[in-house]
Amino acid sequence: MYKRYVTQTLIGLCVILAIPAFAEQEAKPQLAYFTLSPDLTTNFHTSGKKLGYIQVRIDVMVANQSDLPVIELHQPLIRDAVIEMLGRQSEDTIKSLAGREELRRSLVDQINDTLLPETGRKVVADLLFTKYLYQ
Repeated sequence: MYKRYVTQTLIGLCVILAIPAFAEQEAKPQLAYFTLSPDLTTNFHTSGKKLGYIQVRIDVMVANQSDLPVIELHQPLIRDAVIEMLGRQSEDTIKSLAGREELRRSLVDQINDTLLPETGRKVVADLLFTKYLYQ
């Protein structure tokens, strides 16, 4: 009889301890990525007479999978904002690692500012350059 009560108590404790773990799993946002396709190609300012070209492939990270259709719907607006910002960059910004990181952060802010009037909230959590070529 003693074993039965100990077993029931242990099972009850396990269930009680497992409930918060399940609640935490449900509360965590499910990150999702959207790849802007095709790659974006534009020119940038150089110090000489030659034009500089940059080609990037961008993955947009959203905090919730339900935001993926929003990103897909507004993809032309996002592409325009990215191309415009890339075209304003200097050669030093494009070619340096610090400049690339600053550009990435600026693009997140720019895309969120562009989408804010359309969606009423900030949708983009982060942005990744999965391809970054310049000449």
